Amino acid sequence: QVDLVESGGGLVQAGGSLKLSCVASGTISGINGMGWYRQAPGKQRELVATTTSGVTNYADSVKGRFTISRDIARNSIDLQMNSLKPDDTAVYYCYADLRTPFSTSWVGYWGQGTQVTVSS
Repeated sequence: QVDLVESGGGLVQAGGSLKLSCVASGTISGINGMGWYRQAPGKQRELVATTTSGVTNYADSVKGRFTISRDIARNSIDLQMNSLKPDDTAVYYCYADLRTPFSTSWVGYWGQGTQVTVSS
């Protein structure tokens, strides 16, 4: 069994900062990549930032404001979000592409999501 647990969401004023964290736990053989996605009300889930083998990728809308970092030893990632805007309001989901002793290929897992609300 694998669990991804996010923390750090909340309410912040526009221009403020928040830091999200996600830890993957369970019977994990290896993690290929991890990332953050978000889903605003009435919209599709979209990529925010990912990190795979040291290569990071950001959505254009968050470049220069958000920073993703990964701690391989802890199976965790953080998302530092600065200069937040009301448009950043969404549920943020952690994602991990990983293998267990029972899988022969990489499998995607999602966290339960954490709410980020930015007030104007």
